[in-house]
Amino acid sequence: MSTEVAPATQGHSLADQPKVFGLFSMVLFSVSAVLVADTVATSAAIGVQGITFWIALAVLFFLPYGFVTAELGSAWPDEGGIYVWVREAFGPFWGTMTAWFYWVNVAYWAPSVFVLFAGTLATVFWGSMSRFSAAIVVLVLIWVMVGIGVLPLWLGKWIPNLSAALKLIVLVGLGAIGVAFAFKHGLANSFALSQWKPTWGANYSFLPIIIYSFMGFELMSSAGGAIKNPKRDIPKMVIFAGGVILFVYVFATFGILSSVKVANINIVTGIADALKISFDKVLGTSGTVKVFYDVVIVGLLFTFIGNMVTWSIGSNQSMAATGLDKTAPGVFGHVNARFHTPDYAFLLMGVIASVLTIVNYALFSSNQSVFWTIFALSSIVLLFPYLLMFPALLVLRRKEPDKPRPYRVPWGTFGAWLWTILCETGIVFTIVLFFYAVPEGTPKVTYWAITGGGTIVSFIVGWWLYRHARRTSSGAGADAHVIDSETAR
Repeated sequence: MSTEVAPATQGHSLADQPKVFGLFSMVLFSVSAVLVADTVATSAAIGVQGITFWIALAVLFFLPYGFVTAELGSAWPDEGGIYVWVREAFGPFWGTMTAWFYWVNVAYWAPSVFVLFAGTLATVFWGSMSRFSAAIVVLVLIWVMVGIGVLPLWLGKWIPNLSAALKLIVLVGLGAIGVAFAFKHGLANSFALSQWKPTWGANYSFLPIIIYSFMGFELMSSAGGAIKNPKRDIPKMVIFAGGVILFVYVFATFGILSSVKVANINIVTGIADALKISFDKVLGTSGTVKVFYDVVIVGLLFTFIGNMVTWSIGSNQSMAATGLDKTAPGVFGHVNARFHTPDYAFLLMGVIASVLTIVNYALFSSNQSVFWTIFALSSIVLLFPYLLMFPALLVLRRKEPDKPRPYRVPWGTFGAWLWTILCETGIVFTIVLFFYAVPEGTPKVTYWAITGGGTIVSFIVGWWLYRHARRTSSGAGADAHVIDSETAR
């Protein structure tokens, strides 16, 4: 990384951030990032076999992913996380492209999460909501996310922390009330052994959700400059957070399947629907129970906001590192003089997310189509950086074998190859399936135009940003050389 950590005219850098993340805060931050309540209903739509996929992919993908992240994060605990790892392995261009895709994915993803927020809000509290009103809710939440993200990290970190705690309460509660429902009324779906066997059925389009829902372990390393002891705590965070995340995903999926028939699961309001059925059938319909249910839903809605705040903080920290390195336009590296956060990057994220929201609400007639199309685009864009992150483990072991590595993946060199291949295979499979499997009821041509076209445009814009930054940097260097030469005379 360049030793000049900020533009000369700015005088501030991300390194000025205080050390605010200890192990406990890191675990909560990672749980908030990786544990996404907005995808649990979609994974439940696969059926009981979805639980089989959760467990199998945890062994074949999630665990290896944690190994790789722990080694890279403990050896390169620099501000920027995944950007730094890819840059060191493959050079500044691919590092910048990684940070760009990582960053713009959040701008794409936020609207889909807030579509779920609007749908749940309407279902529980308003009964119905016009598409115009829903779009307004989504736009307001985008800018709430931006406003929180610009705040100093010591203050902003409480949103992910609270979000993580509420996610655990809501999703574990979802599983627990599902167990109570099953004891009192029986299971809504058959859990016979045959139902656990993976099949290639109509719901295979939702399968990528499971791998996608595991992503985000490296996000904490993006704020490496704010971690108190990254070399010691990042591996521990992966172990503790990973175990919690897997258990909660499986338990919450069971909670939905125990009370709602697969055919009736709505990917937008699935969690609220399952909680409503279970509350009514287990606890009754008294006013007190209704108030309790409403409080739980408010907690769920907050987790949607907290999840996007978490990802926006991590991705903007990574993207800011490219601006400070001058491998992307300096606007991304602009650091707020008061809060020491990348404020311009947050504002640009808000603009992109707002435009995408308006376009998709104009093109699609159902909330599920709006959600799934935006979500698929953001997922594909997010997954591309991992195509480089996992091989970076092997490349960096060859390029920098003497680099201190407080944590190394199990089984030595063989393990490094094995975990990399498993992770890379999982990412390729998921990207292909996102393109191939168009959910029923979603116009295929429009879906492919947005997902495929959006991915291509994202790559072109990222390439242009890098080229523009390099030309500007080279030109500034040349000007400085001329001035120095004139002064010498």
